[in-house]
Amino acid sequence: MKRKISDILHNWKNSPIRQPLLVRGARQVGKTYSVTEFGKTEFDNVVVVNFEEKPDIGKCFSDFDTKGIIDKLSVLTRSDIRPGHTLLFLDEIQECPKAISSLRYFYEKMPELHVVGAGSLIEFALRSENFRMPVGRIQSIFMHPLSFEEFLQALGEDKLVEFIYSVELSSRIHDGFAKRLEQLLRQYLLVGGMPAAVKAFANGIALNDIQHLQNGIFRTFADDFSKYATTAKHKYLREVYTSAPKMAGQRYKYSHINPNIESKFLKDALELLCSSRCITKVCHTSGSGSPLQASVNERKFKIIFLDVGLMQNALGAQASLIHDQPILQTNAGNIAEQFVGQEHQAYGDPYHDPGLFFWARDARSSSAEVDYLIDIEGRPVPVEVKAGATGSLKSMRFFLDSYTGSPVGLRYSMHDLSFCDNILSIPLYMINQTHRLFKNCLQLKG
Repeated sequence: MKRKISDILHNWKNSPIRQPLLVRGARQVGKTYSVTEFGKTEFDNVVVVNFEEKPDIGKCFSDFDTKGIIDKLSVLTRSDIRPGHTLLFLDEIQECPKAISSLRYFYEKMPELHVVGAGSLIEFALRSENFRMPVGRIQSIFMHPLSFEEFLQALGEDKLVEFIYSVELSSRIHDGFAKRLEQLLRQYLLVGGMPAAVKAFANGIALNDIQHLQNGIFRTFADDFSKYATTAKHKYLREVYTSAPKMAGQRYKYSHINPNIESKFLKDALELLCSSRCITKVCHTSGSGSPLQASVNERKFKIIFLDVGLMQNALGAQASLIHDQPILQTNAGNIAEQFVGQEHQAYGDPYHDPGLFFWARDARSSSAEVDYLIDIEGRPVPVEVKAGATGSLKSMRFFLDSYTGSPVGLRYSMHDLSFCDNILSIPLYMINQTHRLFKNCLQLKG
């Protein structure tokens, strides 16, 4: 499957300011596959060191003598490790924190060697008291489940992707294309972006069997927590994790998870799950300007889950819904908000983790809330997510009237592509075109 990260890795390889790279992301989002395929394509050979499969190999990193480490790894892997010709891939690197620390010394003493580390739940390992992250000596990129665009490419719909990139504000999307994209969107909302599920769907595996696969993925995450947490913490992690799919898109209240558990324990568990990429906070921001992070109120937030397919599976969505036109009307707001948030993460800059934000005015007389607030070229842009083709935009109008720095609002829905009265309406299946179309709107406004 073609992944966005392939181009990122290629650029990293040829960068004049290259540093050892840490690929971060939740389990089973495709880190190992993508890095291994990159190594096979771009280097004479790739040497994979998997600390989970061979824990004893971590002893090679007992000190930070880079030449000694390479000599030992060459013997144990029966491979030549040649700077400039070999990709050294340290997989499941969270199992050996000293290997993470060693990346600094590879940068300083052997900069010509290409080194990539990857792993799931890395942040659990990094929170140990004695660990010190080699800040300034390594680069990190963040990997997510397949976006809708990558899903289309995995299904061989490259021509449809090309068409999406060619659509202009003045264009009318052909009914046949629109119906096909809506059908594929319905499929994606059930299958999601986890590579194993997408691969199975692309190979014609029945949706009921794919849902069994998703059940296994969901349980695997919960089982992993026991490796990195005490028995007590494991209980809180499981509480927060298993409740996350039904909490997506809502104001987050710890009392809604389990009123019998003190919020401080659930808060710690949530922070760990956010660090490990299983859950993402959508924090409230004032909307007064950019960067949005500067005016965040971290006490007021929503969440989205790792993947819309896993979320729907956990909520008990039926595979038969894929044939029903109003699938987005089932748990409508939650599913649509989850999808939009997930898409914006997937299309963001992988070298940065700016987060997701929303805006609200909580007042008895005139409360208002927009689902997301995003930054486009230094402008805070309000985003409303509508499950169908219609819906009120009162909150967005209020925001646009209140903040002159936001000249255009965004609506994602099943509405046709349009720009009218300072509202840019983009079909949900075209979220990847947001920045391009927004710039076109600014040009039209002069």
